[in-house]
Amino acid sequence: MTAIRVNHVSVHAPDLEASVVWYRELFGAQPIPTPNFGMPVQWLGIGDTQVHLFHRATDPPSHHHFAFAVDDFAAVYRRAGDRGAYDRDAFGHHFFELPGDTAQLYLRDPGGNLVEVDAPALSELPEDILAERKRLADVNPQDDENLSARLYLGPQSSAESPVS
Repeated sequence: MTAIRVNHVSVHAPDLEASVVWYRELFGAQPIPTPNFGMPVQWLGIGDTQVHLFHRATDPPSHHHFAFAVDDFAAVYRRAGDRGAYDRDAFGHHFFELPGDTAQLYLRDPGGNLVEVDAPALSELPEDILAERKRLADVNPQDDENLSARLYLGPQSSAESPVS
């Protein structure tokens, strides 16, 4: 028996409504029917995965994160910038170029959760966005094995389609 995919992630949302709006505006998340857990909870649908937002007296972890692959990185990048959502602290910068021409962006949601945004074909992004990236190889040395890493697994994985 093996797992076949990630079904959902669950994150702290001290202001549930602000978090719902944030995920809806940045990622097109849609509120879906949610059971009553005896505390404020809202499930969101994003593709075939869910994000479960919940309100509890707890702090978000500083570096634990989950990632979304997006089909319009430039639009998400700009909307996140307009919302002041870039996280420049967790990894020393908010936007990295990974091996294999992959874009990797770090954001903080309204609950303080770290959210990663990924997309292939970084080199096709507009110049003003490319100017803000740091190459991971310029920040941390990469050996041949590191340089062969790809962020995306499955049918789309190839030398051209990286994974994180």
